[in-house]
Amino acid sequence: MTGFEDAAFFSKLTSQQQEQVRSAVRIHSFSAGKEVYRGDCAGLILVKKGRLRVFTLSKEGREITLYRLMQGDICLLSASCMLTGISFDVFIRAETDTEIILLPSEVYKSLSQSSIAVASFTSVLMGKRFSSVMWVLDEVLNKKFDARLASLLLEEAEYSGNKLLKITHEQLASHLGTVREAVSRMLKYFEEEGIVSLSRGTVELTDLDALRSLADE
Repeated sequence: MTGFEDAAFFSKLTSQQQEQVRSAVRIHSFSAGKEVYRGDCAGLILVKKGRLRVFTLSKEGREITLYRLMQGDICLLSASCMLTGISFDVFIRAETDTEIILLPSEVYKSLSQSSIAVASFTSVLMGKRFSSVMWVLDEVLNKKFDARLASLLLEEAEYSGNKLLKITHEQLASHLGTVREAVSRMLKYFEEEGIVSLSRGTVELTDLDALRSLADE
C-alpha cells in the first residue's frame, strides 16, 4: 500500500506506473510545530494522519495561513518545481503530530508527462488550491478584522471539536497575517462583550451565535 491508492489518478495508471509509485513513496513523521516544507521541491505530499498548515509570508515577514491539510489531503505546491507559473513561496508546518507520505517530485513529474489522468489530477487540484488562496486574499482585503478573527475562532473550534481552544494570541496572529497586539486587543473586546473567555494559552468560546454573526459580516 502506498497511501495514494485512493487518489483519483491511481486506478488509471498502468501496472508499471503503479509499481513505480509504490517503490518511490516514503513515510516521514513530524511532531507538532515542526517545519515540513520550506520552498524546496520535495514532491507530492499526502497526509497519512494529523494536520498541516500551509502558509506564506508577507513582506514584513508575517505568516498568513492559506489553508490546512487534513488526513487524506494532498499538497501539490510542495512539488512546485514541476509547476509553471508558480512565483510565490509557500511553507508547511505540522499543527499536530503528523505522518506524511511523500512521492518525490521527479517521479510525479514523470507520471504527469506520461499519464493524462495524472495531468488532469494536477490541473483540478491546482484549481482547488488556487481558489483557497484567492478566498484568503479576499478575506484579507475586504473583510473586517473582527469578522476574520471570529471566523478563525469558529474554524479552530471545528478542528478541535471543543469550545476551549488551546491556542495563543501569537498563533492566531500568524494565521491572520497580523501582529499579536491586534489580536489581543480584539480578543479583549470579545471578552468584554461576553463572546469569549480568556486565560493563559487558551480562548474559550462562550457565545457561538455572536461569533457566527460577526463572521458573516
